[in-house]
Amino acid sequence: MVFQVLTKTAASITELKRDPMGTFNAGEGAPVAILNRNEPAFYCVPPALYAHLMDLLEDAELARMVDERAGEPTVRVNIDDL
Repeated sequence: MVFQVLTKTAASITELKRDPMGTFNAGEGAPVAILNRNEPAFYCVPPALYAHLMDLLEDAELARMVDERAGEPTVRVNIDDL
């Protein structure tokens, strides 16, 4: 079976167990694919990149909500009244 590895760096679960931070640092700030029997099991993602991905997901959800509400009546609001 063929699997797509979406990173430049990959390591086995054994390597991760042996040296977790060394495996993480091998990615040099990019995700590291963790392989189980030569098949991607999960990705080790740096915190800053994870936060960025969460922001992108939130933006996509907000855009979906805007699209859902397109065409609905609007209400004028004065900011000073709030």
